Formats: sequence, C-alpha cells, structure tokens
Amino acid sequence: MKLLDNKVAIVTGASRGIGRAMAIRFAQEGANVAFTYLSSVEKGQALEAELAAFGIKAKGYRSDASDYKAAEALVAEVAADFGTIDVLVNNAGITRDGLLMRMSEENWDVVINTNLKSVFNLTKAATRVMMKAKSGSIINITSVVGLRGNAGQANYAASKAGIIGFTKSVALELGSRNIRCNAIAPGFIETEMTGELNEKAVEEWTKSIPLRRGGKPEEVADCAVFLGSDMSKYISGQVLQVDGGMLT
Repeated sequence: MKLLDNKVAIVTGASRGIGRAMAIRFAQEGANVAFTYLSSVEKGQALEAELAAFGIKAKGYRSDASDYKAAEALVAEVAADFGTIDVLVNNAGITRDGLLMRMSEENWDVVINTNLKSVFNLTKAATRVMMKAKSGSIINITSVVGLRGNAGQANYAASKAGIIGFTKSVALELGSRNIRCNAIAPGFIETEMTGELNEKAVEEWTKSIPLRRGGKPEEVADCAVFLGSDMSKYISGQVLQVDGGMLT
C-alpha cells in the first residue's frame, strides 16, 4: 500500500524544480497527478509521460494560476477528468528581486499576483470540490523568506508571508469540513533557480545552515507527500520548515 494510493492531486507550477519533484514523488506514492505549467510546454509534455510510467493517471494543463477565471476552469476540468480532487499543492511562484527603492510597481504586482493571488484562486475553486467530498488536503508552498524577510525581496517576502496568513485562516474556516490546510517553508533548495547563483553566494548560504548544505527538491517533496497523506490527518494550520535548521 502506497501513501497516496488512488488520491487525486493537483500540483501547480510543476514543470521544474520543487514542483516537478513533488509531482514525481506523488506519482511514486500512487497518486493520480494533474499538474500545471505555463511557458515550459515541452517540459510539461515530458513530465506527463514520466509520471504515467509509474502506472498512474497523469495529465498536464497549460494554465495561469494567477488568472481567477483560468483557475476556476482548470479545477472544473481536473474534477471532470479525474472525478475528484483530494490534494491541492499551490506551488506556482516567481521572483523579481530588487531593492525597494528601485522596485517597479509592475515587479511588485506580478510577484503578488503569481505567488499569492494564485493561492487564493486555486484554493477557492478546489474547496468547492473538497467540501462535497468532505475531505481534502491543501498544501501551500511558502518560504523561509516569508518568515524572516530578505533584503532585495520585499515583494517575494510579502507574497510568501501572505501565504502563511492565508493558510492559517483557511485551516480555521474549513476544518469542520475535514479539509486541512498547511504550508511548507523551504529554505535554500538546490534548483535551477539557485543554480544561477555564484559559488561564493552559495558558500555564504550554506554557512548559515546548521546541516551545512542546501536542500534537495525531493526533500521538500517528501514533506508534501506526508501532508497529502493520511499520516498527517490531524495536522492543520501549520508551517513546516524544510530548511536544514536555518530558522530555529
């Protein structure tokens, strides 16, 4: 028996990095996986084939999570294609870093919309399906930056802190319907995004981490599997840090 046998999961922003790792781990644990991508069409198609090889149903959808109507249409389509939605992972996110004094309104708005509004959009739409089933697990990907801030990332930090407040509120609202809502706060995770940093910057980061290394996307994915499974059925409204002890 696998941890997510026969569960239906949506993972947004799954064409690379943490999102991709979560989609793969969910499939390995027996979940049927619906996932979204926006610009990486080829990567999305390749991931669909990779997931299906685990013997589960997998389908990729090109969808913009920050668009309210597109999110509603996506959830309706997934519910029609898969029959239900047991787990929603709100992972889609971007960065547009820069010091506040130089940050454009556009770079503020696009990060808030992509990172925070998308969580509202998908959660609201998926909740309707979960309420009918009287069960569900919502997993929102925040960041340690949302807990402590970071110079040059006021927009990103605000979006990720907003996700934490949203997560706790949804947990309070939907608990009576047997719907859980938790957040995962990754620390320094080695992905394509962090791969662009220079060696000195990476060294500085790892010095500040008690475990003395960056995390792997699969280690965040393992946490998501736990929160999506019945192993965490009495856990809601929590923020689990996957950061090697960076914030204690």
